[in-house]
Amino acid sequence: MAQLGLVVKSTGLWYEVETESNERYKCRIIGKFRLQGMKLTNPVTVGDKVDFEIEDVEEKTGIINKIHTRKNYIVRQSPRKKHFLHLLASNVDQAVLIVTITNPDLKQGFIDRFLLMTEPYNIPVIIVFNKVDLYGPDEMEIFNRLKNCYEKINYNCLLTSATDGMGIDELKELLTGKTSLISGQSGVGKSTLINAIDPGLILKTKELSGYSGKGQHTTTFAELYKLKEGGSIIDTPGIKGLSFNNLNVLDVAHNFREFFELSKNCRFSNCTHRNEPKCAVKKALEESEVSELRYMNYLQILDDIESQNHWDIHEM
Repeated sequence: MAQLGLVVKSTGLWYEVETESNERYKCRIIGKFRLQGMKLTNPVTVGDKVDFEIEDVEEKTGIINKIHTRKNYIVRQSPRKKHFLHLLASNVDQAVLIVTITNPDLKQGFIDRFLLMTEPYNIPVIIVFNKVDLYGPDEMEIFNRLKNCYEKINYNCLLTSATDGMGIDELKELLTGKTSLISGQSGVGKSTLINAIDPGLILKTKELSGYSGKGQHTTTFAELYKLKEGGSIIDTPGIKGLSFNNLNVLDVAHNFREFFELSKNCRFSNCTHRNEPKCAVKKALEESEVSELRYMNYLQILDDIESQNHWDIHEM
């Protein structure tokens, strides 16, 4: 008899599935599951609602045989198999991107690359600037500039510190009652921040590598945790970089939200906002109505996509 469950942990080979009665089963999949014909390293992901058959009652193992329709999902190019995609999570209410301006230094282009994963499904994003206790005047100036940039296009920005408690209550309130994907590059203090929000979780943390000054991965697999005050978070492994083998140039243009809004006034419907005449985005850029930083990141992403081998893209 089929059981209904929620995938709460993914290890790549096994999926931990929780039933409505809070029982957990270690499940595997048989056969192939595809996502709109795309190749996936993990066809099942945390946040999925699934049907599974119990294989061994005592060992609590099972076999997943159906994935329920997802309301949304967040997908990235696999860091290990360039022809494949990797699902980060599904059925989320919002995403929380944790960054820090120092220790390690912020790679600002990463923010726009992350937003390119959430924008296709209109998933709200909170950009959390963590470790504010380490910020001096220069870092605060950078924060204020970025805050103005992203709040202007309706992304929520928040300053936090697990060390002195700044922003913790506000972030906790934003998470309560929702399913939130938590993501960020290695070393930004993601696990420490989550522990400050809900000390009962006690996620593993590590210091920055003394040799490289970069973060070390502490989250090995994606996992869903229930929050004491309601709602849940999906913690994901630290991300080093983001590439896009599943997008073309116009996909990128359509998912930079302020560019898409302006594109209605471009001369050409397929305008890429680079060298085309009478481009509304270029005009807005000249008049400082759109962020030059966002535009430069946009051009870099287009270059990255176009530099990929043609056959690499179309083998998907």
